[in-house]
Amino acid sequence: MSTNHSKKPSKSDRTRGQILDAARDLFAEHGYDGASIRDVGTRASIDPAMVIRYFRSKDELFARAALVDLQLPALRVIDPATVGETLIRRFLEVWEGPASGPGMAILLRSAASNEFAAEKMREIFANQVRPVVAAVGDLADAGRRAGLISSQLLGLAMCRYVLRLPAVVALSHDEIIRNVGPALQRYATGEDTA
Repeated sequence: MSTNHSKKPSKSDRTRGQILDAARDLFAEHGYDGASIRDVGTRASIDPAMVIRYFRSKDELFARAALVDLQLPALRVIDPATVGETLIRRFLEVWEGPASGPGMAILLRSAASNEFAAEKMREIFANQVRPVVAAVGDLADAGRRAGLISSQLLGLAMCRYVLRLPAVVALSHDEIIRNVGPALQRYATGEDTA
């Protein structure tokens, strides 16, 4: 009979984790350009050379720290009348749910001023958002519809989580769902967006 022993993380794994935690915090607070390898090393209480040893470059560290999997629902299998509501609920889970991490905030804060971060956002759009939207509505129109959905959600994220506009921060989840859901529904299905 075999026994299940949980393996303790190695010193190398712990160091890598410390670096990633520090990088996530700093990139979320200051964006890509505002956080240096030296800052990350200081926050992680290790020599900055160790940061490079583990991650080779600031770009690689950023890519790992800002890893985002939206886990969008398969829209083709839900009630077509609830697509907009489903998308806005998932958005709120990604940004505010118990499993939410700083990845999206890191990317959003950094994408406006850093081409590497902007490219990461475009990859999320191309690989995660567009294919989900393509499953509903006209396939030839999927890019445009996904772009409209992304513009709505990224604008909401910028106002609520980065700029922290008081009126937007004060909105309850129900208010957001009630107001943004119908717009996402129109965008996703292609109704009245031509």
